[in-house]
Amino acid sequence: MNRLRANDWLFWGSVLACYLLQLMPLPQALLPLKPWWLALVLMYWILEAPDYVSLGRAFVLGLVGDVLAGELLGEQALRLCVACFILMRFRARLRFFPMWQQALAALALLANDRIVLFAIRAVSGEAAVPASYWLAPLTGMIAWPWVFLLLDDARARARVRES
Repeated sequence: MNRLRANDWLFWGSVLACYLLQLMPLPQALLPLKPWWLALVLMYWILEAPDYVSLGRAFVLGLVGDVLAGELLGEQALRLCVACFILMRFRARLRFFPMWQQALAALALLANDRIVLFAIRAVSGEAAVPASYWLAPLTGMIAWPWVFLLLDDARARARVRES
């Protein structure tokens, strides 16, 4: 299998895993800690293989996420487009940051996502959010190095298999 096909399988497999993690039931106490897996995985792909993620693809993946989660249609799509645009804009710098700085960048990106989500929900007339609403970016920051290392290792194994 050539590299392009192996990376295609890995990209779509990682997106599918994100959707499964999104649908995974958690106890009510842990729900505020659930990171936004799709944003973390797309962050990896934008940094390491930017040809796989465009704003259009991010929008469509967000629409699928909206349908799976039963959220306002277009909510995740808008949030993903904003996050991917920021990542694409600063990719050249972020790519060479050490892991701890990338984790801080992931925290900033996910905090920005929470601000966008807060604005969307405020416009739609939802009630105020609790303080635990802001915990998900912290767990996303903690999860970022593991997501990066897992996907990077899978890409390296795919490269070894093809040669």
